[in-house]
Amino acid sequence: MSLSETLPAIEPGWVWLVGAGPGDPGLLTLHGLNALKSADVIVYDALVDGRVLDLAAPTVERIYAGKRGGRPSPKQHDISARLVSLARDGRRVLRLKGGDPFVFGRGGEEALALVEAGIPFRIVPGVTSGIGGLAYAGIPATHRDVNTAVTFITGHSLTGEVPDGLDWPALAHGAPVLVFYMAIKHLGEIVTRLIEAGRPADDAVALVSKATTDAQQVVVTRLDRAVTESRAIEPPALVVVGEVVRLRPALDWLGAMSGRKLEPDPLGTRRREEAV
Repeated sequence: MSLSETLPAIEPGWVWLVGAGPGDPGLLTLHGLNALKSADVIVYDALVDGRVLDLAAPTVERIYAGKRGGRPSPKQHDISARLVSLARDGRRVLRLKGGDPFVFGRGGEEALALVEAGIPFRIVPGVTSGIGGLAYAGIPATHRDVNTAVTFITGHSLTGEVPDGLDWPALAHGAPVLVFYMAIKHLGEIVTRLIEAGRPADDAVALVSKATTDAQQVVVTRLDRAVTESRAIEPPALVVVGEVVRLRPALDWLGAMSGRKLEPDPLGTRRREEAV
C-alpha cells in the first residue's frame, strides 16, 4: 500500500484548516496535498500561492476569501459562517491558509466557530513564513553561537494598528532575534519604539519580500535605515532584526545557485566552536 493510500482524506461535512506554507508549493505537507486532491470546495486566502491551488482537483470549487490591508475584504465572521454552511451541506471543505493556520492566521478563530456550530474539523499545520521565509533568505532563525531565543510578532493588531500592550523594552533587550510579520506599513513606528526602548540603531535587519516565491527579494540593512530601505520592496514582507541576519552572506544558498559566491562565516562562529 502506497503512502498516499494511507493518508486520511476529507470526509463529507468536515472542514480541514490547512496551512499552505509561505509560497513554494514544495513546502506543502503531504496532508495538505491530499486535502487538495479530496476536497469538494476550497476557501482560500490571498497569500496562498497560485501554484498550490493548481495542485487541486480540476473539478473543485474555489472560493476566494482573501483579506488584504487597505482593500475591501470579507469579514471574518462571514468567512467562518461560510465554512459552517458548506460543511452542513455535506461538502468536503478545505480552508486553505497561507503559512500556518495557527501562526497569525486566524485559524483559531475559525476553528472555534466550527466547534460552536458542531462541525468536525482537522488542523493541518503549515510552514510559517517566519521559518520558511528566513531559510530561503539564508537567515537561520536560531544559531547556537548567536541566539537561543527568537520572538515572532505581528506588525498590526485587529484594528490594523501597531499592537497595543507590547513590552517594547523587553523586546529590545530580551529578545535577540525579532521576526515581525506584516510590519511594512507600520515599520517607522516599530523602529522608533525599538530604538527608544534601547535596541541598537546599527542592529542588523533583513526585509524579506514575497518569501519562497520566484519574486522573493531580500534587503539587508540596519535598524535606523530600515524604513528608507523598505521603500524598495513590496509586501507581504517579513522584518527580521538581530545578529543572525549577518550570517546571510555565508548562507544565501539561493544566491549561490545563481552563481553568487558565499562568504566564509561572517561572525566567526565556526572558529569559536573549534576553540572550545
